[in-house]
Amino acid sequence: MSLEEAAGRVAEHLERQEFVEVYAHHDADGITAASILCIAMLRKDMKFRLRVVAELPETGITSGQGTLLCDLGSGREDLPGDVMVVDHHIPGFSGNYHVNPRLFGIDGDHELSASGTAYLVANEIGDNRDLAGLAVTGFVGDGQELAGKNLEIFNEAVANRIITPGRGLHLPGRDAPERLYMSINPYLPGISGNQPAVEAILDKCTGEEELDISLLLSILVLETSQRSGANAAYRLYGDTYGLEREVLPDAHTLAAVLDACGKAGKGGLAASICMRSSAGIDEAWETTRSHRVHVVGALDNACKTAGQDGFYEVEDVVVASDVADALAYDCSDRDPVIVFASSGDACHISARCPKGVTRDIGTIIRTIARDCGGKGGGHRLRAGATVPCTRVTEFRSAWQEAMAS
Repeated sequence: MSLEEAAGRVAEHLERQEFVEVYAHHDADGITAASILCIAMLRKDMKFRLRVVAELPETGITSGQGTLLCDLGSGREDLPGDVMVVDHHIPGFSGNYHVNPRLFGIDGDHELSASGTAYLVANEIGDNRDLAGLAVTGFVGDGQELAGKNLEIFNEAVANRIITPGRGLHLPGRDAPERLYMSINPYLPGISGNQPAVEAILDKCTGEEELDISLLLSILVLETSQRSGANAAYRLYGDTYGLEREVLPDAHTLAAVLDACGKAGKGGLAASICMRSSAGIDEAWETTRSHRVHVVGALDNACKTAGQDGFYEVEDVVVASDVADALAYDCSDRDPVIVFASSGDACHISARCPKGVTRDIGTIIRTIARDCGGKGGGHRLRAGATVPCTRVTEFRSAWQEAMAS
């Protein structure tokens, strides 16, 4: 069976359902993946309910329920066999309706995201090629590459005038000050969250005419070079993807807004934007600003509590994933990092590999978490886990041992 045949199998099973319970992971890739399939179902007058969640509930997913999981579920071995899973994480699920690029020799870390996989399923349901902008937004949000299946989807979208390629800043925001102030992808130490520093920099590169982008980039590199890695500089500027059909016309911007809204508990707002409603744009921007400033504050505090083994603690589970991204991609160039946060009796863990480090932390995290009475998994280079707080020390020791081997 090919990836396309698996997509067709899931599409056929999906269309047989009287009602579909849809669960989406709360990041940009999960929200776009679910939105693509929900739009495809709407166009077929199918009934469904969409819920955006940080993780799947431990109970409640039963056979015969018509459940669709987007960017979730691949790592779960205990799901009923008729659950539909559209995902790209390291697989453990063995059901009949599982579409995952890894099952077909395709790199799910770099070459096809959940949104791209959902796009393949949607086009088996009907002609949904106009949703390619959401598929591209999902892989941008997951930090994937323009390669493999992602490139195929992108090329088709450009040919159909759904996406317009270009070059520009990768900093989302409604104006230049906001772009710098809430920058976390990349994180700009001393500038992100620092309004006086932002104003001083913009004064230097704004004359009577518009902002001098070349000068701005030079200043940012000089200002942050001592505290961040070269990867941060590379992520400031590059290829852009103009979205001709979406209410936010840039993939990097849309990914940032969806990600922030999802993690802030406003998944419905994020999905409405994917469904091309502009009614909540102002609220979505304010949510994005608040979330990103929260991440910057957590980054500043995490760096003060870091251990020599690359463990960082944050107070809020909501920001752990973004803090891990920033620390690994912009502040570290040698070893994987772990960010953890407590919520009740559970400790939530995000693990990341810096650019150039190729440890399979998804498998490592999954094994350690299971041994510590929890669960975990994800990608080779990006993973997460939840373990009892009483066993965090045990988890940390096992992680240190794995990294030393």
